[in-house]
Amino acid sequence: MEAQTEEARSLQKIEMKVKKAIFDYGLIQEGDRILVGLSGGKDSLALVNLLGRRSRIFNPHFEVVVAHVHMRNIPYSADIAYLRAQAEAYGFPFFLLETGFDPSTDTRKTPCFLCSWTRRKALFELAKQERCTKIALGHHQDDLLETLLMNLLYQGSFGTMPPRLRMDKFKMEIIRPLCLVSERELEAWAQAHHYPTLVRACPYEKDSKRSEAKRLLTHLETLSPEVRPSLWRSMSHIQTDYLPQKVEFTKEK
Repeated sequence: MEAQTEEARSLQKIEMKVKKAIFDYGLIQEGDRILVGLSGGKDSLALVNLLGRRSRIFNPHFEVVVAHVHMRNIPYSADIAYLRAQAEAYGFPFFLLETGFDPSTDTRKTPCFLCSWTRRKALFELAKQERCTKIALGHHQDDLLETLLMNLLYQGSFGTMPPRLRMDKFKMEIIRPLCLVSERELEAWAQAHHYPTLVRACPYEKDSKRSEAKRLLTHLETLSPEVRPSLWRSMSHIQTDYLPQKVEFTKEK
């Protein structure tokens, strides 16, 4: 009984983190209609499950539409019937989209970028069709921290995927309700809810910069157990007075 109680507490903690993210970052407002991208992995499955549970609280009141994007040239194997059942368990409409991309068409962009953009474009089009105000993605806190490290190491910039992002070009907002939830917590959630394992066979994923950032983040944690919360706090505790600042000179006439 004690183990079950501890598991229940852990799952409740995840729900509280999603609630905190929704209110702290203004992710969901009254009357929102949200499109959830459901890949079939544990993160997006948890997102559907958590938003489904949250939608029954009616504070704020919102609607959800669920979509799975099948990439013709990426050999992911998802059980479509299972994904549809997960959405319909909460009364959410389910859409199956099919698209693809040719990595040789733009060698300046990585295949990971092209794949992500192609899937995102399909979601934007469906969101517009279904009169959705926002698109919810299953990025968790580790994803955001890894992106922070990638930007620091490879782009020379300090930034990440924000919990809430306004896409002016598409007149749409992207939200990440799992932004405060760690990947470890989502693994525990997936195990408790018996999610099936998504067969991942992407030929580009193994050697991606994100895989390197994930390994680096894990290594940093061996040096300091508090590295993840410290990195997260750093994004809202920027001490500009202690950063290099160029001096602008005015030209003499």
